[in-house]
Amino acid sequence: MNNDGLAPGKRLSGIRQQLGLSQRRVAELSGLTHSAISTIEQDKVSPAISTLQKLLKVYGLSLSEFFAEPEIPDEPQVVINPDELIEIGSQGVSMKLIHNGAPNRTLAMMIETYQPGTTTGERIKHQGEEIGTLLEGEVVLKFNGQSYHLVAQQSYAINTGIPHSFSNTSAKICRIISAHTPTTF
Repeated sequence: MNNDGLAPGKRLSGIRQQLGLSQRRVAELSGLTHSAISTIEQDKVSPAISTLQKLLKVYGLSLSEFFAEPEIPDEPQVVINPDELIEIGSQGVSMKLIHNGAPNRTLAMMIETYQPGTTTGERIKHQGEEIGTLLEGEVVLKFNGQSYHLVAQQSYAINTGIPHSFSNTSAKICRIISAHTPTTF
């Protein structure tokens, strides 16, 4: 048990939910299985230190920060600095989640950067909707069996329950700002 009285699994679950991440997304980012994360969060097993470190790396926390007395903010943060954004992307695709620590937020927003030749993968599918605008570069959005070539200043709006992907097939960086619901990703 850590200083806040919660069992480690319950604390990990709370941190994950506060960051707006699904168990499946944490599994992808940490290299652990979805069932392992579920079992740990239900406190059915205590995670090995190496497993805990993999999860904490995704959450941007050190072991000492995890076991320290948590800070309870009086009010959600108003200004979020660039180094406080939460990285949830991988493999050349940066997805920085803008988060102020509010546990009951209803809006999620990300700053996405796609290096040349990178992709989110062939099929992403999750409940909700997403809108975004390309700030620079170009990207190919595959959505519902069709491909859409978008360039800077164009926007998109999609139902994320339909399989989709983003690919930067150009030789230049692509930057997108996007918002999605629900807040878990």
